[in-house]
Amino acid sequence: MKKIFILIIFLTYSLSSNAHMEHYNKFDKIEMEILKDGELIGYNYYFFKRDGNKTTVTNQIKFTVKLFGATIFEIEGYGEEKYIDDKLITFNSKTLQNDKKKYVNLEFNKEIKKFNIQGSSYNGVASTNNVIGNWWSHKILQSDSQISPVSGSIKEQIVTFIGKEKIELYGTNYEVDHFKITSKDMSLPKDKKLNFDVWFDKKNSLILKVTYSRLGNWEYRVKNFK
Repeated sequence: MKKIFILIIFLTYSLSSNAHMEHYNKFDKIEMEILKDGELIGYNYYFFKRDGNKTTVTNQIKFTVKLFGATIFEIEGYGEEKYIDDKLITFNSKTLQNDKKKYVNLEFNKEIKKFNIQGSSYNGVASTNNVIGNWWSHKILQSDSQISPVSGSIKEQIVTFIGKEKIELYGTNYEVDHFKITSKDMSLPKDKKLNFDVWFDKKNSLILKVTYSRLGNWEYRVKNFK
């Protein structure tokens, strides 16, 4: 019975994946706060602009980790995804990570129907089944692999439905679906593996919270959307 229930959940999400951009027509901005070990350290904002069947999603992220008053890790980045209907056409990002420059330049190649990627960690082609690994889109819960928005590297993943839960964020209660995203390749070093817990609000088609552990406990959570 449990296996049948999980299969139904999987089919429900898979069948709705082709129209996911329509789910975000009501949003102009999604604001996420970033916390480490319970302390607010930064933000991740997404902005939506539309022109007919074209949608542009821009991403701004910045956070700083300090220890005894000294900065030990910081990231500041900007990214831009362009879609026509539900199809990703281009993605470009620039990120400064501890004074190290990282980037991604992705473009859909009409001739071979694949993505051409030039990134700081990967140069080559990729299937259009990949999604950009940003948290604004629930399509990341429907894909077998994701493209790093920082470096362009491709990571195969396994998405597991954990169960239905209720969570409270900033005084508002939500009924959510809890998922786990893990790396398919278990031989990867621990600091390279995907290991995220994701809470998805199906009513608003919105990922509300993401947590993971890496040199501490991290949390991305939606503070505001409009």
